[in-house]
Amino acid sequence: MPHIQLTPPERKAHRAEAHHLDPVVMIGNDGLTAAIVRETDAALNAHGLIKIRVQEGDRAAREAVFLQLADELNAAPIQHIGKLLVLWRPKPKKTRPEDEDRRAGPKDVKVLKYSKRGGQRPEVRVVHVLGNQRLSTGGKLKKAPPKQKSVKKGRQD
Repeated sequence: MPHIQLTPPERKAHRAEAHHLDPVVMIGNDGLTAAIVRETDAALNAHGLIKIRVQEGDRAAREAVFLQLADELNAAPIQHIGKLLVLWRPKPKKTRPEDEDRRAGPKDVKVLKYSKRGGQRPEVRVVHVLGNQRLSTGGKLKKAPPKQKSVKKGRQD
């Protein structure tokens, strides 16, 4: 796969974003292995923009590793300074599983009780509301009525 081609202003923006990043992948003296390619792919999926530190001393070898990673992972080579390489790939969209049976979960609600005298602060109370409970206008919890059980299913037990 060829790597992503970026315009100079896009590349400049990604260089600016990568300035404060720390390297997340380290390539040792063994060079580019399958494990390093997998880790780099996982880091690109998680972060989108990553820095890679290469321990090899030869600049030509580092440049070859840089371009090989960009080609294999379909990423854009952003920057190569010294032993640091910067790669970018757009993060994939996260898909959430559809939970149709899902109901509301517990939440904490602040209930204010105002004083009958005008000058005092209201009393603040935090109420933990579960999924089957509702908060009435007076600040009281009301539980949902229990579901009716089938007479036939009750006999089978």
